[in-house]
Amino acid sequence: MNSPLIQLLVLAGIAVFLILRLKNVLGTRDGFEAPPSKASLPDRGPARDFEVIEGGPDLDITDHVEENSPAAHALAEMKRIEPSFNVTEFLGGARGAYEMIVMGYENGELDNIQPFLAEDIYESFVDGVAAREDQNLTIEANFIGVREMKLVDATLDPETNEAELTIRFTGELTSAVRNSEGEIIEGSLTEVKRQKDTWTFSRDMGSDDPNWLLVSTDG
Repeated sequence: MNSPLIQLLVLAGIAVFLILRLKNVLGTRDGFEAPPSKASLPDRGPARDFEVIEGGPDLDITDHVEENSPAAHALAEMKRIEPSFNVTEFLGGARGAYEMIVMGYENGELDNIQPFLAEDIYESFVDGVAAREDQNLTIEANFIGVREMKLVDATLDPETNEAELTIRFTGELTSAVRNSEGEIIEGSLTEVKRQKDTWTFSRDMGSDDPNWLLVSTDG
């Protein structure tokens, strides 16, 4: 065998050796590497070493009542019947309704608030305003705001889908009662008083009428 052929065989052997070593090095994962794409991952079947829990507590409910309480279950059923129902949005509307109803009664302007009152509540308001008028009394009031409000209960009749939500309000306002001569005989135009009320609103879930009615007013 001549010398050039021997040299060629030696060089070929060295080349094969280097290729094998390079392949081994490239096949080793060391340090940061981008993970393989999903398309290249083999199908390993469902994972067995952990459980994926979907969903969780509805914060729109648990932000206002205790989780797993009867009130929470009632609210969840309301949302099931009427998916567009939102507890937080309802409470925002209730805050505005409280001011509107309180001032409607104080000012004797019941026509504006009648659509939001159950019949017996409306009649009691009419009687209260009439009693003031019979004594020639007028009320001058200014609503300052709602200092506190809390959803204290929620119920749902499974047969009629009638929902009731009870809210405790603490409102702040100034109120003065004037006699027929315009003299203040009760209250003050400058002293802010706190008024606490527990009101219950009712509505048939899933009905076309979006209005909630005030059905109870416990002070």
